[in-house]
Amino acid sequence: MTRYAHADPAARRIIFWRHGRTEWNHAGRFQGQEDIDLDATGRDQAVRAAEVLATREPALIISSDLRRAADTAAALATVTNLPVSYDKRLRETDAGLWQGLSFAQIDEQFTQDNAAWRGGDPEVRAGGAENRLDVGARMLEAVQDAIGRVEPAQTLVVVSHGGAIRAALAALMGLPPERWGAVAGLSNCHWSEVHEVVGRTGALFSWQLTEHNVGLGSLPIEPIEG
Repeated sequence: MTRYAHADPAARRIIFWRHGRTEWNHAGRFQGQEDIDLDATGRDQAVRAAEVLATREPALIISSDLRRAADTAAALATVTNLPVSYDKRLRETDAGLWQGLSFAQIDEQFTQDNAAWRGGDPEVRAGGAENRLDVGARMLEAVQDAIGRVEPAQTLVVVSHGGAIRAALAALMGLPPERWGAVAGLSNCHWSEVHEVVGRTGALFSWQLTEHNVGLGSLPIEPIEG
């Protein structure tokens, strides 16, 4: 759990919240855009984390339409009485041939590409499908559309996936592609928060990371991508 300095209280805030655990997460399988449900642990994680995030008084909740994210978002909607807007652009990386494989199988069958992927190379295509630049671009587009509906000092919650959030943070903060690998991933049902840098305009460098991979201390740590 990492926390950083307080931001301007007038700044808009975005909380990126990764979905709760699934059986595939627990088994170490790459989900990608396969539509996998939360398991019992994941549902419990979502309920308990939602109680904490509700104290941030979100103004808007948007979510990937994949069930594991949508059901996580529903837990927050229940305690805040807010609706959830679903957006396909917030889905996890399309991992092509890697989807459904264990991380060990991916390493064995796609050794070179997997090494580049795990090393943070933003251009390598997961299973021959999307790369992190693709994911970052669509995530950034979706988040920018949503943040336009949020007033100063309000909070947007984005419920998505480990790899997608990692790419979104790098894109939103304007990191050069060769530095995207410096952004660590998120554990299940953990979140990261960025604050607007008030007075700056444009997408690049107008957001500052203030919390990263934050979660309840009792939440189990699972694989951070896929």
